[in-house]
Amino acid sequence: MFEIKRLVLDVLKPHEPDLLEFSEAVAQCGGVSGANVMLLETDREVQTIKITVEGDDIDAIAVEETIDSLGGTIHSFDEVACGEILVEESETRQNFR
Repeated sequence: MFEIKRLVLDVLKPHEPDLLEFSEAVAQCGGVSGANVMLLETDREVQTIKITVEGDDIDAIAVEETIDSLGGTIHSFDEVACGEILVEESETRQNFR
């Protein structure tokens, strides 16, 4: 199985814990070298966030369990990059629609 280098997740979370605590917890997961948590939308009771994690061998199960333990729910895996190297997305005609 190939090592996961990047995960981009769409997550729904309660207002607490805040983004700082959420990002610190995700960043401590196995294989994660860095985490970026971006607030996309705030509702009365929940927040929609985008989580991007990068590392050499991300433990996706640990990331999922950490998000769940903080009261979050993963809506979707929006990007997964795996293999020996990190490959960036290439632009295609579909990007210009």
